[in-house]
Order: sequence, then C-alpha cells, then structure tokens
Amino acid sequence: MKIRKGDTVLVIAGKDRGKKGTVRASYIKSDRVLVDGVNFIKKHVKAVREVRQAGIIEREAPIDVSNVMLLCNKCNHPTRAGIRFLEGGKKVRFCHVCGEVID
Repeated sequence: MKIRKGDTVLVIAGKDRGKKGTVRASYIKSDRVLVDGVNFIKKHVKAVREVRQAGIIEREAPIDVSNVMLLCNKCNHPTRAGIRFLEGGKKVRFCHVCGEVID
C-alpha cells in the first residue's frame, strides 16, 4: 500500500466523493485507511458506569484504499505514487504528474 499515515488524500468514489482529508491510520491487512472527516457512521453504544452515556454516536469508519488518491504536496494534483530508488539505495515515493519526491 503506497498511502501512509499523515498523507493528504482525495476521495474519488463513494458517498464522500470529492472530499479531502488527512490519513489518520492505515490498516495494511485489510487495505483500508481512516481519513479525517470522511465516511461517518452511526454507532449504537451502551452506557458504561458514569463514564459514557448510552445513545447513538457518529464516528469515522475506515474506507477502502482504492477509493482514495494521494495528493501531491508540490502540484496539489491527485496522483498515483510511484517508487524510485535514490543514489544511496533509499526507496522513496514520487508523484507521476510532476516527478517530485513525496517522502
């Protein structure tokens, strides 16, 4: 998965199409990412003694990684991330639109 925690992404499919947000967590085994302000669900919760009141809360749910695209820091366009090796042998991601290194 080429999208990591802290990246800015654009949602390209689903009910929140067109929204931008920052990746808060990435779940590699299930190919999902948790994006701030995207994919809100309603969850019914039980009361816990004097800690939390019972009711319906809204929270963010993970979204499939195929439904988001990485936004380049330099050109601010949605892009696919490519992999490149630097002179020292370090592996970095780069923008396919402008060629700038993302990492």
